[in-house]
Amino acid sequence: GRGAGPVPVLPSKSMTGLHLRVASVVTGLLLVWAPRAALAQDPKPATQTGLYVEALAGQNVAALPITLITRDSLITDGPLVRERRAVLAWADSVIGEALLVGAAEVNWILSDELRRIAKRSAGFVPDPDRMGQAALRSHDLKRIPDPLRSSLRTVMAMAGGRLAFVPASARFTLDEDGAVQVTLEAALADARLGTVVWRTTAIGSGPDAAEALRAAIASFLPMHDLP
Repeated sequence: GRGAGPVPVLPSKSMTGLHLRVASVVTGLLLVWAPRAALAQDPKPATQTGLYVEALAGQNVAALPITLITRDSLITDGPLVRERRAVLAWADSVIGEALLVGAAEVNWILSDELRRIAKRSAGFVPDPDRMGQAALRSHDLKRIPDPLRSSLRTVMAMAGGRLAFVPASARFTLDEDGAVQVTLEAALADARLGTVVWRTTAIGSGPDAAEALRAAIASFLPMHDLP
C-alpha cells in the first residue's frame, strides 16, 4: 500500500564479511572527513581582542594626531599641566614611540610626517590636527562621517596608505592608590571604504602619565613590555 516503505534487503552470508569491511572503511573515511568539512564550512576563528598587527605587517598605516585630552583636576603636576598644544604634542610623541616599539612590523606614518605632508601640499591636504578625528571616540559610529571621511581619504592618498590608527581621546585620572590612570579611545579607520574596522577602549595605569599611556597602548599590541 501507499504507507509501506522500502523493503530492506538482507545480505547473504557469503557477502556479509565483504559488506562489513567496506562499511568499516567508509565509516572511517567519514569520521576523518566530517570534522575537516565542518571546519571548512563553518570556521570558528579565535576572538581577536587586540589590534591585529599581523595583518598590518609591511603596510603604511598613518597614526593621526590626538586632539582631545582631558584630565582630572587632582592631577596638578607633570606633562598634563601645560597649555593644550604642548600636552597634545607630548601625547603624540608617547603614542608614536609606543607604536614603533610595540608593532615594529608596521610602517607607521606618525603625526609629524603627516603634518609635513600637509604643509607641502597646503590648500589640498587638510591639516591633520583639524580633521575632527575625535568624533571616532563614539562607539556608535560604524561609518566615518564627512567631512572627516573625505579629509582622511585625501591624507592617506598622499601618505601612500589605506588605514589610519586614530587615538580619538584620552582621559587621565588618579586611581584610589594615587596612580595615574588613562582611558584611551582608539580606532582603526579604512580611508577607502570610510569605515571603522577596529576600535578599543584601552585602560592603563602607572606612576606617571607617560607610563599610564604606554600601558594603555601595550594592552592592545602583541608586545606587552613597552619601555
